[in-house]
Amino acid sequence: MKKIFVLALASAFVFGCTKKMEITETIVPYVHVPVKYTIKEDFEMGSKAAYAVADVSIKTGTWNFDDGLLGSTAADIKNDLQSVRLRTGKIGMNYDVDSINTLVIKHAQYGNDVASVVSVWISEDKGTTYTQLGANLNTNSKTFLSDTFKITVTKPVRFQIRKTGTTRVNIDDITFIGEGNPGIVFKEVVDNVKDTVNYSIPAPGRGFPNGSGIDVPPVDGDNSNLLFGNPSNATSTSVAIENYLVDFKYFTTSHSSSRNTPNWVSWHLDASNVGSTSRQDNFAAFTGFPTDFYQVQSNSFSGSGFDRGHNCPSADRTSSVEANSATFLMPNMIPQAPNNNQQTWASLESYLRAEMQKGYEVYIIMGSYGKGGTGSNGYAETINNGKVVVPKRVWKVAVILPVGNADLSRVNANTTVLAIDTPNENVIDADWKKYITTIDAIEKSTSYDLLSKLPLDVQKALQAKLYVP
Repeated sequence: MKKIFVLALASAFVFGCTKKMEITETIVPYVHVPVKYTIKEDFEMGSKAAYAVADVSIKTGTWNFDDGLLGSTAADIKNDLQSVRLRTGKIGMNYDVDSINTLVIKHAQYGNDVASVVSVWISEDKGTTYTQLGANLNTNSKTFLSDTFKITVTKPVRFQIRKTGTTRVNIDDITFIGEGNPGIVFKEVVDNVKDTVNYSIPAPGRGFPNGSGIDVPPVDGDNSNLLFGNPSNATSTSVAIENYLVDFKYFTTSHSSSRNTPNWVSWHLDASNVGSTSRQDNFAAFTGFPTDFYQVQSNSFSGSGFDRGHNCPSADRTSSVEANSATFLMPNMIPQAPNNNQQTWASLESYLRAEMQKGYEVYIIMGSYGKGGTGSNGYAETINNGKVVVPKRVWKVAVILPVGNADLSRVNANTTVLAIDTPNENVIDADWKKYITTIDAIEKSTSYDLLSKLPLDVQKALQAKLYVP
């Protein structure tokens, strides 16, 4: 499968220098290899409670609702939490989709309303004129009917769904299928919840996730957390207290018992990891460490001026309550400057999830290195009475693969790689692209061996390149 391999690491051993690194490598443009995509507009994002005409911003873009709303009542037929409820009127895209060859829509009778008719229309001129696609559709079922339309137009297009008569219908899961770049700029939920308030009472600790769900990544092979290697050769032996390997099922970490933060956290992201589970916000200490490890509590960052910054983001694990809850264990957290966490880093995470929506997959390792950052209360090297080290830098690397299997064998010197290294500062540019660097530069700062499962010649080629999206 098409994949983005993301790495962002933390070093407990090597502190970054204060001098800005000079990057002299050749800039390589970010190029998408044409891939087959399946994009579903599920109408779970956004809200509209009235029938009056209005634009609604949802996942794939802005839609115009004319005599329609987003319904979530028991009478609304829906696949998740809400769907379109259309009366006499239409819904239509305010944006185009490119490289599409198939459109699928689902429609059903609303509540106790009688059968009705809907029709699908296509525009090749950005919504100036429309032509009907196929015949009218009879909506005569209390469960969703699925209708498929083949699209032969080769230029960007947009669609409307029209309804006549006064009875109501529900519409859900409009799916775009094609090959190439769909040109859709996704509206992603940015995981940027403010976390600098005081929260004085510690929550009860938790142990390892059960890890029996179908959404748990495999232990090895494609889609596993450590497919591209263990950057610091972390182990779970009692002597590895500064490089202690922990498998949290939904992500894997190397933990430092002196910094009391992760050195790095590694995980995999694809469409199976993202569902409708809400953010749990159930921060908790981890009770599964060796008894001589300090347990960072859910309130250990309280009043410090630093966020409890996720390594594996909450929004990357919404497939189940267990998956999302795992991300709120404190070994997944670093003291992160609020603007770094809520703006720069959240934007990067959102970008990668949007790429996943287009048919890519993501392998991720995130972490930080060095000592001392600046939060909303100013500069600090430690918090929690000196127990938790504040990192100086936070970084990621992304390796992008075309759709397929046997991922390691498909990586070559031309594979696209993104590397990001940001200061843990509250005065920071919100644009993560300002902090693009190389894998080589990050390895020099951390002493890690990245992409170690690849052949050495491929490693060297990828590590020296500077990619800019």
